[in-house]
Amino acid sequence: ALPICDAAELSRLGIGVAAINANDAVQYPEDSFDAMKVFARRHGIVFPYLYDESQAVARAYDAVCTPDFFGFDAGLGLQYRGRLDSSGRLPAAPDVRRDLVEAMRRVAETGHGPQDQIASMGCSIKWRHAWD
Repeated sequence: ALPICDAAELSRLGIGVAAINANDAVQYPEDSFDAMKVFARRHGIVFPYLYDESQAVARAYDAVCTPDFFGFDAGLGLQYRGRLDSSGRLPAAPDVRRDLVEAMRRVAETGHGPQDQIASMGCSIKWRHAWD
């Protein structure tokens, strides 16, 4: 999940933050909307945490894993698609490279994301079956 301090820093730069869960809650009840609300309260999430029940948003942006980060400019042009930071699955060290924050800082300053972007890694999205 996006650390609260990163969300606050992006907010100070005038960048909005939202999280979207597209996992199939029928097959994975731990990803249901009710479970999301508990998770958000427990972790102090201060930005919108949305549920993409139809998975249309995830498909429209070719999201493949959780988490998968997308950064847009003021005109909603995609400027960043990559990882949160360089920590991988480990807890982030104080000196971790914060790819998402640095990319969005660059977007705020120049209007463009970085050329070099490292893809997110995580569990695959739990897709609904076509017949659901």
